[in-house]
Amino acid sequence: MTAVISFCGLSLLLLVGKMLRVATPMLQKLYLPASVIGGTIGLLLLTFGGGWIPTEWTAGWEKLPGFLINIVFASLFLGSPLPKLRGMGAKIAPQVCFGQIVAWGQYTVGLGLTAVLLLPFFGVPMLFGNLLEIGFEGGHGTVGGLTETFQKVGWQEGKDLGLAVATAGMVLGIVVGMALINWGIRRGYVSRIRTFHDQTPLEKRGFYPPDQQPPAGKQTVFSDSVDSLAIHIALIGLAVGVGYLLQQGLQWGNHFLPQSAQEMRLLESFPLFPFCMIGGLLIQVFLQYSDIHIFVDHGQMQRIAGASLDFLVVSAIASMQLAFVAAYWLPLTLLILAGTLWNLFCVLFLGPRIFKEAWFERSLAEFGQSMGVTATGLLLLRTVDPDSETCAASMFGYKQLFHEPFMGGGLWTSLAVPLVVLVGGGWVWLIGAAMLLFWFLVWGFFLRVKKGENDGILES
Repeated sequence: MTAVISFCGLSLLLLVGKMLRVATPMLQKLYLPASVIGGTIGLLLLTFGGGWIPTEWTAGWEKLPGFLINIVFASLFLGSPLPKLRGMGAKIAPQVCFGQIVAWGQYTVGLGLTAVLLLPFFGVPMLFGNLLEIGFEGGHGTVGGLTETFQKVGWQEGKDLGLAVATAGMVLGIVVGMALINWGIRRGYVSRIRTFHDQTPLEKRGFYPPDQQPPAGKQTVFSDSVDSLAIHIALIGLAVGVGYLLQQGLQWGNHFLPQSAQEMRLLESFPLFPFCMIGGLLIQVFLQYSDIHIFVDHGQMQRIAGASLDFLVVSAIASMQLAFVAAYWLPLTLLILAGTLWNLFCVLFLGPRIFKEAWFERSLAEFGQSMGVTATGLLLLRTVDPDSETCAASMFGYKQLFHEPFMGGGLWTSLAVPLVVLVGGGWVWLIGAAMLLFWFLVWGFFLRVKKGENDGILES
């Protein structure tokens, strides 16, 4: 019965978060998700009234994010036909470059600030610098998925500090993002804007009108054989299984590393969720080349992932230990401030230079993702481009195929944590700075190629 009561407690928090969003205009204007509101309510209740709440109501909450993030990552590519990228490299390249520059810059800023200021003056470990990319680019799910990794490297408080960065990033992503939109309106960068005041009362409260409710997905099989939702969940389970086998294979390879790396269990520190994403991608490739991908609906996959993410965020925030956060409040604030300024620099300075078309919309979507989750980026993009009249939505989507496997919860995000312990934060900072320079050079290369094409057109 403990699991049933615990599930009821999480469900209650999610519903309370939604009701508070419906009833509070300020929360509506901030576009705060119900999961964040409900999780914050749970955090306050457990922090200040935990003695009055039976343990059955919260059992297992702290372990749930590490499980649910596997489902979220496994479903990323399932049901979504792989794009034909021939001839699209030049179009996608600026979006990929921008996303990579933002992400690697977060490592450069985070680790650099930690080495120069936070470590000598506040005594934080070098791993503290990793929290910027983990919390901002990765979000609550990535932090939850890295819980075991934090434990293996002997820094258990990294989970709670990472959740604090992720929560601050999600809130700031929306608040600062909306401020950027208002600035963009005054400067004339956007004209298709749909402000909060343009929305209907139901829309402000987060409800679709009864006659405009979109389908949650398509049923692809007859229910007398198997329920359509069940087969989609089973495919996600298969992707998780493939990811698990990949993870076990990597851990087996740990025996062939140098002795120092074996003792650090470098390859054994990799969490499961990045491999689940690879597993989902491999299954989608198989489905597509077997011509049976038409029986897998990406809409249903999105709903499964969305529901998992909502319960993930509620449980992650509610189970956060505020004592750790309070002890590190000043270095956390400085880290979050530095990361926010870096992301703003990328939008306002690099965006107009990297993107020649719809620079504001494309930069804003990247800003939302780099501060919280992909949903935040899409929320900001939908505000400035509600009818997808620009190329921003499609370019942002294509870019995920190249970005997600490595950053924001991908392979590098997972590898960077044990690497800091194994080789030192200075070396990882150098890797981050070198990759940042590399992506600037890639951007410069495509810019030069594009200029050469234009010059050729003018000469002819």
